[in-house]
Amino acid sequence: MGLLNASQLAVRAARCCLSPLSTSKSWLSTKTTPLGDKNILLMGPPGAGKTTVGKIVAHKLGLPVVDVDDDVLETAWKMPVAAKLAAVGGKRFLEEEGQALCNFSASGCVVSLTGSNPLHAEAMQHVKQGGLVVYLDVDSEDIIQRLTRMKVNRIVGQEAGVSMSDILRYRKQFYEKWLDVRVLCGTGDTVEEVAEKVLKAVRRYQNHDEETFVSTRCDGAGRSDQKTYFSDVVVEGLAADGGLYVPRNGFPKIDAREWLRLASMSYQERALVLLEKCIHPLDVSALDLRAMIFKAYGSNFSSEAIAPVKHLTHNQYVQELFHGPTASFKDLALQLMPQLFAYCLPPMCNYLILVATSGDTGSAVLSGFSRLSGVDRNRTGVLVFFPEEGVSEIQKLQMTSYREGNARAVSVLSDFDFCQRTIKRMFGESGLTGHLAVEYGTVLSTANSINWARLLPQVVYHSSAYLDLCRDGVIKFGEPVDVCIPTGNFGNAMSAVYAKQMGIPIRKVICASNHNCVVADFINTGEYDLRGRPLMPSHSPAIDILKSSNLERFIYHVSDGDSRLVKDLFARLDGQQHFQVPQSLVGRMQQEVQAGWCSEDDCLAAIQSVGAQTGYVMDTHTGVAKVVADRLQDGSCPVVLCSTAHYGKFAPAVFKALQIHNIPEDPVEQLKKLQVAASRPETHGEMMRCLKESVRRRHTVCPADYSVLVEEVESMIQDSFLKVM
Repeated sequence: MGLLNASQLAVRAARCCLSPLSTSKSWLSTKTTPLGDKNILLMGPPGAGKTTVGKIVAHKLGLPVVDVDDDVLETAWKMPVAAKLAAVGGKRFLEEEGQALCNFSASGCVVSLTGSNPLHAEAMQHVKQGGLVVYLDVDSEDIIQRLTRMKVNRIVGQEAGVSMSDILRYRKQFYEKWLDVRVLCGTGDTVEEVAEKVLKAVRRYQNHDEETFVSTRCDGAGRSDQKTYFSDVVVEGLAADGGLYVPRNGFPKIDAREWLRLASMSYQERALVLLEKCIHPLDVSALDLRAMIFKAYGSNFSSEAIAPVKHLTHNQYVQELFHGPTASFKDLALQLMPQLFAYCLPPMCNYLILVATSGDTGSAVLSGFSRLSGVDRNRTGVLVFFPEEGVSEIQKLQMTSYREGNARAVSVLSDFDFCQRTIKRMFGESGLTGHLAVEYGTVLSTANSINWARLLPQVVYHSSAYLDLCRDGVIKFGEPVDVCIPTGNFGNAMSAVYAKQMGIPIRKVICASNHNCVVADFINTGEYDLRGRPLMPSHSPAIDILKSSNLERFIYHVSDGDSRLVKDLFARLDGQQHFQVPQSLVGRMQQEVQAGWCSEDDCLAAIQSVGAQTGYVMDTHTGVAKVVADRLQDGSCPVVLCSTAHYGKFAPAVFKALQIHNIPEDPVEQLKKLQVAASRPETHGEMMRCLKESVRRRHTVCPADYSVLVEEVESMIQDSFLKVM
C-alpha cells in the first residue's frame, strides 16, 4: 500500500467513528454489519423501496432494521408523519425532521432514511459519521409509477404547480451530495434484486483489496502482501517491471437493464456511473469524482453532447470525439486524468509528467494539466516530447503555445517511437529516477495511454456511442455494432475491448492503420516485426507509430492474463525487434479484433467522396477508418467510425483531398477557407480562438540523443520546482 492509501484510509477511518450516543432512543446491534459497527444507510427518493429493501437486507445479514419514518419520527412526534406534515407545513417539517434525526443514534443496523432526510445537511452529517450511505438510484418513471399506485400525488417540498418529475429532479442533487456508494437500479428491478445489489455494493466497499492492479509482466508470485490500488497506478503510470497496469479482476459487468437506464442520461451522468463502478470509492470518493467529471466535461467542450454520434452514410455512423479544447479525442481522457492525478498525489513530492506524442496527446496533456489550480498545479510539471517533422503545423502551434508555468513542449529530430522509447528508458533507470527524487524531490510519471487513468475514461465514450444509437432508435439494446478506430498506440482500440467486457454488445473492434501498418499486420498474422521497418510520414500522423504500447494489454487480455508470455514477447521485441505469438492466440485475437490499412491516396479519396456526397468533411484519421470499414465491415450491423480529430488540425491534407488550391500559409486563414468548403461538422471555435491568440514562438529542438533529453528533464525540473534543501 502506498503512502497515499494509508493516509486516505486513516482519514476515512477517523471520519467513520461513531458519535457518542445521545439521551434519545438508540439502536445497538449485538451483531456487526459487513462494515463492523457502522450502519448501512439506505437513501433515495420516496417510492425507491428503501423500507422493503432495508428489511430484506437486514434479514439476510441478521441485523436490526430501523425505518426513520416509523421508528424515529413517529416515535418522537407521537403522530403519523402525514399528520405532522399537514400540521406544520413543508418548510417547518424539514427542519423538525432533521432535528429528530440529529438526536438519533444506532450501531450495526440497516437504516432506511426518508426521502427528504438528505435535504437537511446537519442531520446527514450526523448519521453519515456512523454509517455508509447507499443511494438507491431508481429511474424517475419507476418512482412516479410506484407513487401513483400508492396514491401519493405530492411529496415534501413540492409546491403547487411543480410536477412530480420536477421535484424528483430537484432532489437528485442532494442524493448525489451525500452518497458513498450508488446502487443503479435497472428499469423494472424487483426489491429482491435491488437488495442483492445493495449487499454487493456493501461488500465491494468493504473489500478494497479486491480492486487492486497487477502488471502485465508480473504474476504477483511472492508479493501477495503488496497491494497496488487505483490511486497508486494513476501516479506511477508505468509498473516497476516495465509492464502496464491492468485490474487484477477485470472490469465489472453491467446488466442490460442498467445499460438501458444509462441510455437516457447525459454524457456526464454516464461517465459518473461507469467510472464509479471502475474506481473504488476509497480511492476517489463519489462526491469528488462527480466534481471532477462535471468540470472535465463542461463548457470547455463545443458540443453539449460531448461525444455526439451522427449518421454518415448507409449503416455508418461517426462519433465526433473532437469537441474538446484541443480538437482531438485525447481531450476526453485528458480533461479528467490530471484531476485524478492531482487527487491521488501523495504529500511531500513534486511530479514531472513526461509525455511522448505523435501530435494530439501533447496539446491535450498541456491543456488538461493547465486547468489545475493552487497547490496541485505548483507540484505538477509537464514536459512533452514530439517529433519535429512528424506533426501538423497546427498541432505544433498548439503545443508550443504553452510556455508559462510548469509546462512546455520540445521537439526531437526523430520519430514518435524514439520519444516513447526514451521516456520508458528514463522510467527504467533507477539511477536517474533516484537522482531526481533525492536532489529535487521530484518523481517522474506519465500521461500517455500506458497510464491507466488515461485509458479508463475512453471506455466511457465507446459505451456512450452504443447508448446513443439505442436512445435514437437505431438499434435495440443487445443488438451488435462494430467500431472502427484509427489505430496507432492501440489505447483507443483497447478501451473499446474493455467496453465490450463491461457488457456493451460490440461485435468487432476494427483497427484501421495507414501505411505504417504494423498493428494490422500483427492482428492478421500474429507476427510483430519491426526489423528493417522505417516509420513513413503520412497524412494521419497521430497513428504514425510502429511500437504500439497498448498491444501489451491486449495480449494479456486474450491470453487470460499470461504475464510470463507477455514478458517474454516484449523482451524479444526490445532485444530482437520481433516476436510471433502462438497460433492459438491469433485465433483468439481475431475473435475480438479485425484490422486493415489504407494507402495515402485511398485516405484522401475517401475524404473527397464523403465530402461530395454528404457535405461532411472528415479528417485524415477518420478517412483511414472509413476506408478500412468499407473493406472489412459486412454491413449486417451498424458501424461507428471514431472521428478522432477535427479536420482543421490537418488542413493541408484536407485541402489536397478536396482539391482546393491556393492554400493560405496562415493556419487561421486555412481554417476559415475550409469552413466555406465544409457544411459539417462545424468549425471548431476553441481551436480557432487558440490559434488566433497564440504567438508563433521559437521552441527547443533536440537531437535524437538520450542524454540530451535527460538534460531537458533536469532543466525542466530546475525551472519548475524549488530544489530540496
